[in-house]
Amino acid sequence: MLRSTEPRVRGIGFPAVLAHAAFLQVAVYLIRPTTSYRALELGVDPGMLGLVVASFSILPAFLAIWIGRRTDAGREAQVLVIGALLMLGSGFGLLMAASSLEALLGWNLILGIGHLMCLLGEQSRLASAPSANMDRVFGYYTTATALAQTAAPLTLAVIGGAAVRPDTGRLFIAYLVSVVGLLIATSFMVAGRFGMAQGAGPATPQTLRGALATDPETRRTLIASIMLSMMVLCTIDLLQVYLPALAIERGIPTSVVGVLLALRGGATVVSRFGLERLVRRVGRERLLLVSTGISAALVALIAAPLPVPWLGVLLVVAGLFLGVGQPLSMSVVSMAASEGTRGTWMSLRLMGTRLGQAVIPVGIGLFAGGAGAGAVFLALGGAMAAATASSLRALRGQQTRGREPAP
Repeated sequence: MLRSTEPRVRGIGFPAVLAHAAFLQVAVYLIRPTTSYRALELGVDPGMLGLVVASFSILPAFLAIWIGRRTDAGREAQVLVIGALLMLGSGFGLLMAASSLEALLGWNLILGIGHLMCLLGEQSRLASAPSANMDRVFGYYTTATALAQTAAPLTLAVIGGAAVRPDTGRLFIAYLVSVVGLLIATSFMVAGRFGMAQGAGPATPQTLRGALATDPETRRTLIASIMLSMMVLCTIDLLQVYLPALAIERGIPTSVVGVLLALRGGATVVSRFGLERLVRRVGRERLLLVSTGISAALVALIAAPLPVPWLGVLLVVAGLFLGVGQPLSMSVVSMAASEGTRGTWMSLRLMGTRLGQAVIPVGIGLFAGGAGAGAVFLALGGAMAAATASSLRALRGQQTRGREPAP
């Protein structure tokens, strides 16, 4: 069975996509905590780090659908190349011209646009894989990203060492090195586009109204999965931003922060093994609900004044459950979307994520006020629990149990 599906997976340029995804995640998971440390160097209050997160997400949230429509129209190569160049330029800007909070936010905004374009380009390519392979393709893809999310914090630990506040200049240089790898992978993806298997290329794109026109039941399922995806990705993202702030409050060295983040990433890798079998036994939607519900409780527990070893254990378990939600939400959206609309729906998923990354951190930061970084995790866990509860009705009635959708 695996042998028969392998050529078609390879037809989408799968190795190049995986390399692109890995370099992209290494770059982003290096730069996010680094910008937090730089903001703290500039005297920003930890409760206001939500502004740094929002600057990365706010403009991409409004560009996501437009960029997704470009990928549906066959302009995937341009999206990938421009995105990689924006990430390179913003890296140099953060290294050499981010001596004020305003400059930091501006370069972070450009970084967010570049990241979105790279992400939509690679996920649009993956969404063109055969539906029979969708869980496997997104499982391998998210495993590659999780491995990268493990490698990046270890790099942070090595460069940061025992210092509570690391040398951000060296971290920005490490980011630029990873972006060079991203550019190389991008060139292979663009070249491979012309050798894709017949039928794997983009279909004639529908109008935006046509792409969004689905039956009410499918629409509810898509919206619920997009909302849960938003919460999972926001939580993983905010861990990169607020764990350094929590560490500074508790006097935890940068090297330990890197190890803690790597433990979370490593646990996410482990969670992907056997995921396809779990989907068949439990059901895709039910598994998504259970994983996000448990994740909500675990994230809230980060606020507790735990010793570092127990904090590490907590992040490992949280990483296991957070790692399940990401590929499942992606496969639900991809399988529900028809030919010519997948880029649009994947962009809607990313738009929801970016809106969440822009609004949720600021809202949580205002809610937590001067209570410190721990209160942020408590509020974040509550928000994820609320999202899971509101999705119960829509997803509980759509138990696909890993079966293919009706033709």
